[in-house]
Amino acid sequence: MAQQRAMFFGLAAVLCWSTVATAFKLSLQHLTPTQLILVASLTSWLFLLGVLAVQGKFRALFRQSSRHYLNALLFGLLNPALYYCLLFTAYARLPAQEAQAINYSWAIVMSFLAVPILGQKLTRADLFAALICYFGVVIIATRGDVLGMQFEDTFGLVCALLSTLVWALYWILNRRQEQDAILGLCLNFSFALPVLGLYAWWSGELLALFNSVAWQGWAGGIYVGMFETGLAFLFWLQAMKLATNTSRIANLIFISPFVSLVLIAVILKEPILISTLVGLGLILTGLVVQQRYSQ
Repeated sequence: MAQQRAMFFGLAAVLCWSTVATAFKLSLQHLTPTQLILVASLTSWLFLLGVLAVQGKFRALFRQSSRHYLNALLFGLLNPALYYCLLFTAYARLPAQEAQAINYSWAIVMSFLAVPILGQKLTRADLFAALICYFGVVIIATRGDVLGMQFEDTFGLVCALLSTLVWALYWILNRRQEQDAILGLCLNFSFALPVLGLYAWWSGELLALFNSVAWQGWAGGIYVGMFETGLAFLFWLQAMKLATNTSRIANLIFISPFVSLVLIAVILKEPILISTLVGLGLILTGLVVQQRYSQ
């Protein structure tokens, strides 16, 4: 029964994440990347505050050590600030199918960062997985013209790849934290929001957000905040907590990119390229190789 409930929560999280690539792209038709980060982060922060209040942990926000607050500031600058700045910039410049597919390569990046940061060693499986994965990235980025090596938007591609680096770094550093996951994430948003707000004010995007953004932009930002780092995060935590077989839950994540592509094709009307399917297949193959054979 516990495993069935875990599967239910895991699938709910995966379905939430499957919608966000489409939500990103729709929201960026009305918002700049900075505005989208600000609205989504504010929504996530309020949601997480509510969750802590329901759990009776709200007061814990004000009882942390100075070290925890410093860590929260640094983590908040990584996620949500820098990570989503890079990710949303990539989505603003690239087709959604390409940005979301490249984003799945972050797990490979994490294995390489774990070498200097955690002192882990790379195995042959890690190197083989990385080779497969990044060949897939090249196929997606060049839209199948691998020999020509011509990129549709080099800056967008760089932002997408850098976002995987930041996300992997965030999770590696976060492994050393023993804090409650929801409390820690809420603190990250608490410190990131003033920084994001000041930047939006300095760039003039804060005033424009309230003066000229259509309701669709606000709705999109709120949706992203609720389903990207809000409900999906809670569902996934609950799934991992209930699971008697963690690997079966973890494997659910491989459903997400394909559901996402269907939504991108149906809602955004993006023709799904063969190069995207081939590249995504290689990226996921690389992840499977890493999971099964890397020790």
